Amino acid sequence: MARGTLFIISAPSGAGKTSLVNALLKDGNDPLLCVSISHTTRARRPGEVDGVNYHFVSVDAFRAMQRDDAFLESAEVFGNLYGTSRDWVQAQLEQGLDVILEIDWQGAAQVRQRMDRSRSIYILPPSLASLRERLTGRAQDDEETINRRMRQATDEISHYDAADYVVINEDFATALQDLRAIVRACRLERAQQQQNNAGLLAALLKTA
Repeated sequence: MARGTLFIISAPSGAGKTSLVNALLKDGNDPLLCVSISHTTRARRPGEVDGVNYHFVSVDAFRAMQRDDAFLESAEVFGNLYGTSRDWVQAQLEQGLDVILEIDWQGAAQVRQRMDRSRSIYILPPSLASLRERLTGRAQDDEETINRRMRQATDEISHYDAADYVVINEDFATALQDLRAIVRACRLERAQQQQNNAGLLAALLKTA
């Protein structure tokens, strides 16, 4: 069985990253695709469930995991800590599963250094005006927080050029199709096909 691919998906807050990933996984028609659940010290938002959206932990617990080198990556974003379990991700990849990792650009840079077979995707909004509208519309942050996120947006977006793929989320359905196309294309790469279809290739190349 071929080793799975780690898909790193990053975006400025409000660009629609989480909604796109949820839609990508929603139909359940792809048994080889799963999403990594990060650990975080931030407070739960309305409707979020521990172990489903995030593993919500205390700062002390998070720091202990860092000391044990338990994270594939970790970062501080807007005063909160986020990290990805190294062992869990490696286990899924070894089973042939593709793993989606939603992280900011700082975490993405760390993972790319450690996982040479990863593929990174950056999701962009169609405009800064649209980004502010989305942040306001989701009614999860106060005006001060929204202004802070907008001030950070330009810096975050400037890191798009480190990604392997760029998706512009102007039309949600089109952006979702783009994500599906990236996953499928990566599965058709020669190295993946050689591992997944070793028997067929051997038979095709067998001399008569």
